[in-house]
Amino acid sequence: MILGSAKTGEVDLMNRIRLENFRCFHEEQSARLAPLTLLVGENSTGKTSFLALIRVLRRITSTIFVSVPDFKEEPYDLGSFDEIAHHRGRKGGRADSFEAGFDIVRENEEGAAACFDVTFEKQGTAPVPARLRLSDRENDVWIEWRVQEDQSWKVRLGISGGIWEEKRNRRWSGGGLVLLPLFFPRNPSNLTELEAGGRLHTNDLKRARNLLLSHLELPSGDLYASAPVRSKPHRTYDPSRPARDPEGDYVPMYLASVHSDNEKKWNALKGALEKFGKAAGLFDEISVRPLGKKGSDPFQVQVKKYGNRLKGPPQNLIDVGYGVSQVLPVITELLRDDAPPMFLLQQPEVHLHPSAQAALGSLLCQAAGPRRQLIVETHSDHLLDRVRMDVRDGVGDLKPGDVSVLFFERDELDVRIHSLRLDRQGNVLDAPPGYRGFFMAEQRRSLGL
Repeated sequence: MILGSAKTGEVDLMNRIRLENFRCFHEEQSARLAPLTLLVGENSTGKTSFLALIRVLRRITSTIFVSVPDFKEEPYDLGSFDEIAHHRGRKGGRADSFEAGFDIVRENEEGAAACFDVTFEKQGTAPVPARLRLSDRENDVWIEWRVQEDQSWKVRLGISGGIWEEKRNRRWSGGGLVLLPLFFPRNPSNLTELEAGGRLHTNDLKRARNLLLSHLELPSGDLYASAPVRSKPHRTYDPSRPARDPEGDYVPMYLASVHSDNEKKWNALKGALEKFGKAAGLFDEISVRPLGKKGSDPFQVQVKKYGNRLKGPPQNLIDVGYGVSQVLPVITELLRDDAPPMFLLQQPEVHLHPSAQAALGSLLCQAAGPRRQLIVETHSDHLLDRVRMDVRDGVGDLKPGDVSVLFFERDELDVRIHSLRLDRQGNVLDAPPGYRGFFMAEQRRSLGL
């Protein structure tokens, strides 16, 4: 996750996720995130749920106004509270609440800059925040919002060894809760002391206020989530206003819009798309073909594949391999000049040949960095191996510590997340016995061992 300070414009990365009693994750556990994080493991081990949780946390902490998060927002539909809270079976029952949180680290600094945690409880059929807590890295300054029996909220401040509570209760307003406490920035008289901590100084309130504002005031539109199966190509498109959607239906309209409105921007995007297309062996040229002279006239998206000596004819997007249309939304989002700083990608390698999957791994390495965080669910060994080799060979700017591999392993009714690292040779470190176990067994079988 990337957080931006409203005052400084600095960029912060979400570098650790915590969760408990969420879907198939029963025990409290945490996982390390990096500029490029790859989620690997068998089907139905919670990788998509993990992506959905990150987006919910992002929604909650994106502004000083908290609304009830939508756990059914596309492309992640996790259902109601009863489908989300962990269930231990007939004897164990369902958890009454589930918890999640994250640490953020400021660019060019080590250690967590702040920690955010939220507890969800059932209200009607939906999970709603019942407790929110924001603290600094030493936990000597923290702010907590707790729901009361009458569904009002109390705000507490912990600082300098003491705890104070806001006298006035807060209520949901307009479907949400304003996180900025009434005692900010300069009114300690609104507080009741719960635990002695000495006099509450103005500087203490400023520290708490800066903690809140530095990490919760964010611009909108800073996350892109893709669906695992994207839109089908069409032979002809009718122009419309391009608006992002998880399936990528808008991408042909976006390409046509850039093509007609900004030649410089189009040439840059076209060149970047073609560079990937060549590396992946998918296409050598991409173009938008207007079918009229007006901007409202239909258009087609075409690609060309070159031979050794001859250039092939232009082909409609619907007439080439399905992999081209499936990967086009992902690479367009990664390469556009106004790309958001955070991506949640589900199986971007769908319908791609192994060589194209490997090329996509290189593109992910190029796109990830201190100002853009990619969290990618993948079933492709070719993609993972290319990431390892590019890190080893220093192809891009990513260092071993900039990549995290999260291995999701089933254990009875639970799933365990293993945070794996890469060394300078691209080797995967800290892998449990179950990692690669199936592939090694198949290899031994093929060798007759």
